[in-house]
Amino acid sequence: MLKQTQQQKLLQKLSPQQIQLMKLLQVPTAILEERIKEELEENPALEYGEDEQQPAEEFQNTETAAEEGETDDFEPDGSENEYDNIDISEYVSEGDDDIADYKLRDDNYPDPDEQRTIPIKVETSFHDYLLNQLGMLELPDRKSAIAQQVIGSIDDDGYLRREVSAIVDDLSFSQNISTDEEEIKELIKIIQEFDPPGVCCADLKECLLLQLKRRPQDDPGVHTAIQILEYYFDEFTKKHYEKIQKSLGLSDDDLKEAITQIIRLNPKPGGNHATINKAESYVIPDFFILNNNGKLELSLNSKNAPDLRISEGYRDMLRDYDRGDKKDKRQKEAVLFIKQKIDAAKWFIDAIKQRQHTLLSTMEAIMNYQHDFFLTGDETTMKPMILKDIADITQLDISTVSRVANSKYVQTEFGTFKLKFFFSESLSTDSGEEVSTREVKKILSDLIGGENKRKPLSDENLTKMLQDKGYNIARRTVAKYREQLNIPVARLRKEL
Repeated sequence: MLKQTQQQKLLQKLSPQQIQLMKLLQVPTAILEERIKEELEENPALEYGEDEQQPAEEFQNTETAAEEGETDDFEPDGSENEYDNIDISEYVSEGDDDIADYKLRDDNYPDPDEQRTIPIKVETSFHDYLLNQLGMLELPDRKSAIAQQVIGSIDDDGYLRREVSAIVDDLSFSQNISTDEEEIKELIKIIQEFDPPGVCCADLKECLLLQLKRRPQDDPGVHTAIQILEYYFDEFTKKHYEKIQKSLGLSDDDLKEAITQIIRLNPKPGGNHATINKAESYVIPDFFILNNNGKLELSLNSKNAPDLRISEGYRDMLRDYDRGDKKDKRQKEAVLFIKQKIDAAKWFIDAIKQRQHTLLSTMEAIMNYQHDFFLTGDETTMKPMILKDIADITQLDISTVSRVANSKYVQTEFGTFKLKFFFSESLSTDSGEEVSTREVKKILSDLIGGENKRKPLSDENLTKMLQDKGYNIARRTVAKYREQLNIPVARLRKEL
């Protein structure tokens, strides 16, 4: 049975401007320029400034306009009243010739003449590197096509994990090439002779053996290393060196030499050539913190302050319309379109300004909170800090702080860090003091770094040592922190 009911709901809806700002906050500096280019292509009323900026009044009241819905998906409905009441006074104000610096540059922005040069990596992809070597061989077109299919099936780390039978099917369906597993295996052996050594193998064992067999066999330890990998690979991965030494009748020096040969091998032959995302291949810091005689100075990367303005040509069209006497329906439709594009451009410029303000206020709060670290670079001086702490200081939403912390970097004299690095939970000491888990991890890392590698410290021993230092910590917590630091268990840290 159908029936109608009335009910009231209280909903919170983000304005289009807020949504745009949230998206811009997540964009790292490395690709902000691309995002701006996209906006320039979509909106002809927006353009890069050269030696001048737009009047300040043109960038005011943007938020009010957004709230009133003046520019949200604006489309003329064609009514006479709408066309007769076009008000363009705010777009062609008399102050158009008064130049104002909308970006409000101050000490937070580096001098344009002192902008830091960011290096750009230019590299050949791993697969292109292999295809270039394939092109040096004199193979028939058919075999070359099969070899290209094999190379295309190799993972970025250099392994061929796809079944040979599946490659046969791929060639049959995609290129109409009939082949068999034997022919493909022959071509795989040819590709395995390419650089880097160990490429196109099915697993780690085959990869390491292939690298060893390409080394001079008279090198000390190479022959023994091959025997260890061929017959005692599982024992080697579990570091059961005593069993290997007893089975092969090796002296301590012979075993050590063989293990040294193995650990010098590259477990991921394609790792140095793999294609990396542009935004991740190098880090462009969003902030710079300088220690000026004990006073911390924060600046924002100048790439976050693009020189944008409203197109002068679009404003000229509005002036021509305002001065004209005869205003037909087509002209009025064009003016409404121009107003919409100018408002959208104002929105974008305002969002960029808000992005700058949000970035600076968030980073300034983090800098002040972790003041001792930025002065000394000592991780043990870091305070426990969570997103809510910074959100309370900046009066921003926690989700906004999270967006900034997860995608932005700061360059200091001690290195470049992701903002997320400075956030950590707290841990209590015997005296009741709250300390950062980052401090505990640093001490844990130092303890493991200074241990006797012949007799590595177990998690239980590490727990006792931390407790002796006054930290209330359980063994399972030590194991969790050790895993977060990518440190293996004691048995796998053992060295000869």
